This record gives sequence, structure tokens and C-alpha cells, in this order.
Amino acid sequence: MAKFTENAENEVLWTDKKRTLFGLPLSFTRYILTGKKFITRKGFLSITEDEVELYRVVDKSLRLPLGQRIFGCGTVIINCRDTDTPVKEVMSIKKPREFMEIFEKQVDIQRDKYRTRGRDMIASDLHCGCDDDED
Repeated sequence: MAKFTENAENEVLWTDKKRTLFGLPLSFTRYILTGKKFITRKGFLSITEDEVELYRVVDKSLRLPLGQRIFGCGTVIINCRDTDTPVKEVMSIKKPREFMEIFEKQVDIQRDKYRTRGRDMIASDLHCGCDDDED
């Protein structure tokens, strides 16, 4: 029988389910954050997983609609450099601000590991301040 050792990068740091009516976890969507990846698992009989490496995350934002706020939930929108789903929505989770803090810490650790901090600005449209037109 094979024995797998868990290292810090594969350890589950946070997990939650998508909340439905009244903030109850009655859906078949589970979100899993490890030290290296963010995984979205959907389905009951047929399961689909979508994962993104944390160093590929570019930006995140928080959406707190009234219906979710009443039950202590919120939605986190994650923008990343992923080809199949560049925008990931972590919909209706409990304590979304706490999730964002854990998530941000792990993203920074992975960015430092892969040295990807400077690459965020490469694709931006920066203007040098000089005019090409001469009058």
C-alpha cells in the first residue's frame, strides 16, 4: 500500500462550500485553498475540478450584496493569468474577509518563491510622459 506524505504546499489551509438560501452550505460546490493552489470542485456524481496556481493570481476583489451580508457571506472575485478561466468567483462563502487575508498571504509566498512580483506590470499600458507629436 502506497503512503503519501503531505508537504506544506499540498496541505489544505482553508475550505468552504458555496452557500445558498439563508447562508446554508446546501450546494455541491466546494472551494479548497492549499499552500500552492486554489481548487474549485463542482458536482455530486460527476465531479469537475478547476485549479489555479497561486503565483498566477493578479488581483482580487470582494462583493458583499445585501442578501449575502445578512447571513455573514460574501463573494470574492479572483483575476488570474489562467487560460481556461481568467476570472474565478468564490461565491457566497462565510467570512470572506478572513479568506482574503489567508489567500493574499499564500499568494505572496508563492510569488516570492517563483519571483513573479515584477511581472504584474509588464502588460500594463504605461505612458512615459513624453509627447510623440511636435507642434
